[in-house]
Amino acid sequence: MRYAETDQMGVVYHSNFVIWFEVGRVEFLRDLGFSYSEMESGDGLHIAVVDVHCRYRAPARYDDEILVRTWITKIRGPLIYFKYHILRAGDELLLAEGETIHIVVNRRMERVVLPEKYAVLLRAAI
Repeated sequence: MRYAETDQMGVVYHSNFVIWFEVGRVEFLRDLGFSYSEMESGDGLHIAVVDVHCRYRAPARYDDEILVRTWITKIRGPLIYFKYHILRAGDELLLAEGETIHIVVNRRMERVVLPEKYAVLLRAAI
């Protein structure tokens, strides 16, 4: 954790967890064999966030190392559901857990079908 991510009490400010969800999601996609930037530049697709939930379990503090575990729970039409666990490295204490729901859209923010080249990789990860 960086000092700038903490509040006056030395606890990580709550909105940083949503940023870490994004980091976990981007790395998860990369581990599947493609990058989110490829979806954007190559196919003109975005996975826009339509819902986010975070439940805080324990405080993260300055200089804590964290792990972000990310997985997909389901794909339903153009919707993709991601889950997250934010853990403190070392003892793997659960600091927060959350979910984001995304909708696949084109550059004009119109709902589109997820191309099969991505859908097959995402379904295999469930």
